[in-house]
Parts: sequence; C-alpha cells; structure tokens
Amino acid sequence: MSLISETAELASPLRREISYAEPSMAGAGDYLALMKPRVMSLVVFTAFAGLVVAPGHMHPVLAFFSLVCIAVGAGAAGALNMWYDADIDAVMTRTADRPIPAGRVRPGEALAFGMVLAGFSVVFLGLMISLLAAGLLAFTIFFYAVVYTMLLKRWTPQNIVIGGAAGAFPPMIGWAAATGGIGLESILLFLIIFFWTPPHFWALSLYSVEEYRRAGVPMLPVVSGVDETRRQILIYSILLAPIGVLPWLLGTAGLTYGATAIAGGALMVALAWRLYRRPDKRAAKLLFTVSIAYLFVLFAVLLIEHGLGLQNFGTPFGRVFA
Repeated sequence: MSLISETAELASPLRREISYAEPSMAGAGDYLALMKPRVMSLVVFTAFAGLVVAPGHMHPVLAFFSLVCIAVGAGAAGALNMWYDADIDAVMTRTADRPIPAGRVRPGEALAFGMVLAGFSVVFLGLMISLLAAGLLAFTIFFYAVVYTMLLKRWTPQNIVIGGAAGAFPPMIGWAAATGGIGLESILLFLIIFFWTPPHFWALSLYSVEEYRRAGVPMLPVVSGVDETRRQILIYSILLAPIGVLPWLLGTAGLTYGATAIAGGALMVALAWRLYRRPDKRAAKLLFTVSIAYLFVLFAVLLIEHGLGLQNFGTPFGRVFA
C-alpha cells in the first residue's frame, strides 16, 4: 500500500471523529499554540532583520506595526497548517497534544481563526504600510498553507526544499515594509534561509523517521532512505556555507558578520560531514540544534552591526549595492 493511500485511510476516520465533536472549550493558550509561537518568533526575528538592514529610516511606530502584522500573518499560516494537518499530528508523538488532535479546538474553529488572522494581517499591512509588503505576506501565507501544507508535504520528498521558500520570505517582507521595494540585500537573506532549511529539517526528520513513516508523510528519509538524506544534508550544508558569507563579500555586512558566517558555515559543514560518516541520532540532533543557533547568531550579528553602523567596515570588495 502506498504512503498516500495509507495517509488517506488514516485521515478519514480522524476527520470524521473531529468534525462531529462538541464545541471546544479552548483557552487562550490553545489559540496561541495554533499560531506556532516558536516558528512565529523566528519569522518576526528575520523580518526585523530585513527591516533594520534596509536603507533609510522607518518610524518606530510604523516598524512595530509592520512586525505585528507579519507576526499575525505567520500565526495565520500556522493555524491553517494545523487545521489541515490534524490527521498527521494525531499519530506523531511530538504533535499529538496540539490543540486540534487533542480535541481542545475544533477544525472549523481553527480554520476560521486562521482565515481571520490572515485577512487582518494582509489588509492592515497594505493599508498602513506597503502594498508590496502586504502582497508578499499574502503570498507567504498562501505558499505555506496551500502549496506546502496541502500539496508538497503529502506528495513529494522535496517538500522541505520547495516549501522552505515560505520561511525565507520574511526578511523580504520586512525590507519591503521599510522601503516599498525589494533589494538585492533582502534576496541574500532569503537565500540564506532557503538553503538553511533542508539540512535543518532533514536533521530533525532523521530522528523522527519512524513517526513520519507511520503518518504517511513522504519525507526524504522515508522515501529515499537515511543514507541519501545524510548525503543531501551534506550537499546543502556545503552550499549554505558560502551563501551565508555573501553579505560580507558583497559589502552589505561588516567584518564581524563575515567572521561569524565563515565560522558558522564551517561548523555546519563539519557537523554534516560527521553525520554523513556516522549515521546516529545524536549526530542528527546536534546538527539540528546547531543549525538553529547558526541562523540566530548570523542574523543577530547582522542586526548589531547595523545598529552600531559597522556594516561597511572590513568588507573585502567595498559596498556593491548602493
């Protein structure tokens, strides 16, 4: 029996069971959980980086309002993802206690909640800040909720590669909110997150492979095996390392960022190589944990440099983008 047919059989009874449940008694914490606050915090952080590194000056109140809209939009995408993936979440240990599979929130309530949040975030960002930023936010929500969640996740082992674009858009949204346009610097930040996503999530999938197999999700280790997944992690880590250094090489970040990106990229490659040579869960968990620190530190240094006005110091080729 195929993964897709197994998923369909698994999904149907769960959806029927949840659909006829009594109205939920969900609390505020359950609705906050629907918004995936950890993912939302990463979205806000990277969007803030795009906003700060953008040229010019944005009024603090407008900047704060932009970040609130981006956060709400990210929460909307998370809620729509949980609504559609309730059947998968119910059979995976790490997600079984989420509000919908646990029975605290009904699917229809989660769907309505996500749609309202999506509408609010996009409309207000467009009216108050920038139509381009609002358009990018709307596309990001659609890409995550529809393209990734409803299509890619259940049909292709490349779900993380293509779907990773959704998590890479926030710096571009922040940049567009500040400038009304799309700069090459924001595209560099997009590329960093885009190439960071596969090794980050595939490392997680390596020590959750049995759960993904049970849920019928065609993650790369389920479809192509653990060895191929480790090889792909190494390839993407090798690609990520020089891309992470590009903001310094092209003169949009300073020497501190450059040194951090070189060291962080080397560490990612070293851990990916270790995982490739020694396929164990501890190595996968270590790479997953370090990958989170890598992205956070890289963007934090970028923010600090721009806050102190050091982004043009120590650049090897001068400032390429005026």
